[in-house]
Amino acid sequence: MLPVVLSATFVQLLNVTIAQIAAPAIQSGLGTGPGAVQLVLAGYTLAYACLLITAARLGERYSYRRLFLLGTAVFTVGSVACAAAPGAGWLIAARLVQGAGSGLVAPQVLSLIRTGVAPERRPRALALYGATMGVASLAGPLVGGLLVGTDLFGLGWRAVFLVTVPVAAVPLAGAALLPRTRGTDGQRVDWVGAALAATGFGALVLPCALGRETGWPWWTWASFAVAAAALICFALTLQRRPNPLIHPSALRDGIARRGVLLVFVFNAGVPSFTYLLFLHLQTALGYPALSAALVSAPFAAAAVLGSRAAPALSRRLGPTALTAAALVLAGTALALAPLIGTEPGRRAALPVLAAGGAAFGLFTAAVFVLVLARVRSAAAGSVSGLLPTAQQLGGSIGVTAAGLAYLTPADSANAAFAHAMAYEAAIFVLTALIALRLRRTGSEPEQSRP
Repeated sequence: MLPVVLSATFVQLLNVTIAQIAAPAIQSGLGTGPGAVQLVLAGYTLAYACLLITAARLGERYSYRRLFLLGTAVFTVGSVACAAAPGAGWLIAARLVQGAGSGLVAPQVLSLIRTGVAPERRPRALALYGATMGVASLAGPLVGGLLVGTDLFGLGWRAVFLVTVPVAAVPLAGAALLPRTRGTDGQRVDWVGAALAATGFGALVLPCALGRETGWPWWTWASFAVAAAALICFALTLQRRPNPLIHPSALRDGIARRGVLLVFVFNAGVPSFTYLLFLHLQTALGYPALSAALVSAPFAAAAVLGSRAAPALSRRLGPTALTAAALVLAGTALALAPLIGTEPGRRAALPVLAAGGAAFGLFTAAVFVLVLARVRSAAAGSVSGLLPTAQQLGGSIGVTAAGLAYLTPADSANAAFAHAMAYEAAIFVLTALIALRLRRTGSEPEQSRP
């Protein structure tokens, strides 16, 4: 079962970063402006984030397998439509379809692992899930740079969307291997809560994705206000709804709350770290897409090794492994700032990037094991939707915040990069502190609740 569900996870997150590398080629190929290209990039994340919590409850209602296959089919159709897009409007709409498919699939993956894998094998499966997410987010720039740089079969930027189709076909072909769980017939879906959550998350992600490029016009601040109002209303009415999207036990569970916060803060530093590295190499230092991807290769390669070591280290150290990994990433960001500006410094930065990649792989492979293995079973379904939501929202907000740090007035491009790396270091130190709190919570005896 694992290759089936993990291939879906891989292609969803690959699709986030692979399009970023192809953005200049998309703009020139379609003859469109930077605003349309930003909508191409933001449309996927927007639809993805809006559906996650609702999709988790739909999986409980109609079965995880059914929602997983539906979402994968929608994603595949969207990928083909992206590759065939004749213009920017078509491409933006197809990216929204892709994002909707990913949003339906993501929470089902965690639920299928939780219900279809034996308890003694579950920590290893969750570690592989975290490792897959880490490798996918790093493989996107590498694969995207290779496809755009080589202009495979003369397809240009369209190849970055076509390459996801055969990977997405794996879950559809392996559908028979998925556990056939029954839905909960008596459980209704809170559609009012779903509308409030989708409105709140959408209104939050949209200005984060487009505000910096458009100069933060009035509508971005109005969108933030709408997001705050919708999410506050959603939270205040959650306890009074007969079938809330988020199980009340998830809000009472200390491990669940801190785990969601931990994933959110960590992703406010990743993927903005790799995004800023690519941005600086290409815009300030003039590297082609493929060369910029190769500079980060040690980070991606070491992430694989870190993820392989994660199960043993997380068993031995518990949440302390997360604290150590976050501190190594903070040190990587601080060490990288003075090195990246010169050619000798970039060579010296390769082992630094390798150390950061190993820490990244360790963290992403261990965090879901340590959180999901400790939450109460009643809250597990809701947490399966909350964790990917925190991941997407953290990533969207982090890219915006790191971009603002990078664009802060500075004496040189290298000084601007140092500002951005200071932001990254601060985020990873905060991640380490939250992981320490997770360790204290995990060591406390679980109290019985009515």
